[in-house]
Amino acid sequence: THTAGKQVQVIDTAFFMPQLNRSRRIWIYLPDGYTKSKKRYPVMYMHDGQNLFDTYTAGFGEWGVDECLDSLIKAGKPSCIVVGIDNGPQRFNEYNPYEFQQYGKGEGDQYLEFLVQTLKPFIDGQYKTLSSKENTIISGSSMGGLISYYAMLQYPGVFGKAGIFSPAFWTAPYIKTVTDSLADKQNGKFFFYIGE
Repeated sequence: THTAGKQVQVIDTAFFMPQLNRSRRIWIYLPDGYTKSKKRYPVMYMHDGQNLFDTYTAGFGEWGVDECLDSLIKAGKPSCIVVGIDNGPQRFNEYNPYEFQQYGKGEGDQYLEFLVQTLKPFIDGQYKTLSSKENTIISGSSMGGLISYYAMLQYPGVFGKAGIFSPAFWTAPYIKTVTDSLADKQNGKFFFYIGE
């Protein structure tokens, strides 16, 4: 059964990722009233796109992102666009900037180059977005939490906020070193949620 709300669409089933020479399904959530409104919206980029909106595509139950945002917006909270990027068979590599013995070479830098150089310019060109760093959020869970955290460190001029849920830091032992070297360049907001 499909559970994605009417505000959710698939932009492309095979959006090309030139930095990784592969394709991926991309989802978008547009807030209620988007088509009639002239206002521009913040954008949240989320990993593991198949788990965000639709039980039919989620292997372990969907996260209910669309239902949650619909409820928050009805309660008067600010609205935003959500872009979901599906993971693929190389999830552990794409979401890790470092080599990890169990999974091999990290592709996190190329994945983030795809987000920053290819996907974000496409979204900003096609949709009514607020493109500044203060209005650009990156979020994910586990390996998605790791790459969201790393994105904030590497692209402090692009991403101004991150949702970092149970980050898989154990797969990236060098994350402490890069944190120490880049921490003084940070002025964004980090939201951590770990355990209960």
